[in-house]
Amino acid sequence: MPRTLVGRRSTLRTQIVVLVVVLLALLSTVITAVSYFSIRSTLISELDSQLQVASSRTVGMRGPLPGGRRPPEPSGSTPFPVNQDDANQDDESPDAADEDEPGPGAQIPNAVSGGTIVVRVQDGEVFDAGYFDPATGDYLALTTDQKTALITGAQDRKITAVSVPGLGSVRAISRTNSTGEQFITAMPTAQVDSSLARYLALSAGVSLATLAGAGVIGTILVRRSLRPLARVAAAASEVAEMELSRGEVAVIPSVPVDEHSVAEADQVGRALNTMLRHVESSLNARHESETQVRQFVADASHELRTPLASIRGYAELVERSDYELAESTRRYIDRIHSESVRMGGLVEDMLLLARMDAGRPLEREPVDLTALAIDCIADAHAAGPDHTWLLGDVADGAVEVAGDEARLQQVLVNLLANARIHTPPGTTVITSVGIEGDEALIEVRDDGPGIDPAVLPRIFQRFVRADGARNRVGGSTGLGLAIVEATVKSHGGRIEVTSEPGDTRFTIHLPLGR
Repeated sequence: MPRTLVGRRSTLRTQIVVLVVVLLALLSTVITAVSYFSIRSTLISELDSQLQVASSRTVGMRGPLPGGRRPPEPSGSTPFPVNQDDANQDDESPDAADEDEPGPGAQIPNAVSGGTIVVRVQDGEVFDAGYFDPATGDYLALTTDQKTALITGAQDRKITAVSVPGLGSVRAISRTNSTGEQFITAMPTAQVDSSLARYLALSAGVSLATLAGAGVIGTILVRRSLRPLARVAAAASEVAEMELSRGEVAVIPSVPVDEHSVAEADQVGRALNTMLRHVESSLNARHESETQVRQFVADASHELRTPLASIRGYAELVERSDYELAESTRRYIDRIHSESVRMGGLVEDMLLLARMDAGRPLEREPVDLTALAIDCIADAHAAGPDHTWLLGDVADGAVEVAGDEARLQQVLVNLLANARIHTPPGTTVITSVGIEGDEALIEVRDDGPGIDPAVLPRIFQRFVRADGARNRVGGSTGLGLAIVEATVKSHGGRIEVTSEPGDTRFTIHLPLGR
């Protein structure tokens, strides 16, 4: 059976029922075929036995068949009499003998049954050939073609199948008596064929009814047997739709199964439940570990703010003092100040992510994204004059969203800074603002060398850097794009990225609203 029909486009329940019905159909066909040939062999054997008896009786017949002539009598023989009066008429005149000759069919019933065909041949000449119709009792003489078929097809003392024009298939045998007369006796197989046809019709009807019943009952039983498997599939589909990649995982549903059943479907259900419990435990452990790490980062960042502020303050105090310092010492102080500022920015980024992880609400006020983009482009131009900063397509009218303006500004600043840091001088960066349906769009596009395809799927993860894919000019903490994604999601939006050499695009989707 084609795989496209049974394997790809049908359920397991359908496959099982179809296979069972097909196997039953094959088994029924084999049984019917074996029974057919067995019954046919039995009926043919019975017909051959009747033919042997009829042939023996026919060989002993004397006198003419209806409408035939009396063959020459051998010396000392006596014709086969029908009654005593016929036996006493041998010495009468030929005319008298002809007048008292038996009528058509007078002798055949005494020798053979109705429907038995008899052909009587003497010295190659057919004397008598005919049979009585068993339905009407009328004597029917054979045609020339029928006699020829029987004479040429019948074999001496051996029963053979002969096809006779107008009579169909017959079983025939030829025998010769002591006087040299050849008697061909034949019986039609019409009754055998009729019986076999009725058997085939009955078998076909019973087989079809059986197959239909097997299909209905099989469907019910298979559906009941595979019900646990359907529950397994439903549970697996529900788990597949759950968000398991990050964050706290909801309770994973289990499969209701009979714990004491030995059915394979229930065994699969129990195995799946065990696996789901292990997965749930692992995910809970992962979430707990992530929570602890984030809490540690938040606590550490909070604790680092004060000493970092002190370091930065003392460095500034020394720089502003009137003390004469060696050039190398002043360089060291400048270095301490710049690194404390960079470390302070990193601490602030980690604290911001920690607050977002905690789900703290953001301020909500109307924010004009077009004006915000213009301001951020101006700041980016001041920070990176060796790049080309352009304002691309802008929607007519204000493009406003409800959100935290400071956080949205940080999103644009981080994206533009990412383009400035990770692209070579001379790169063109274009920022566009538009509307698509009920969403506001912000797109930041550059013609730099692109992002490494190996890094692209995890570009928004924390502490992921694309240094290997882009030329690095300035420092990067690896938190900028993580903050971008977290901020966009906290505003109910999403961010997408595509990259190839000469065309890297970050597209932000935010719901419109005031």
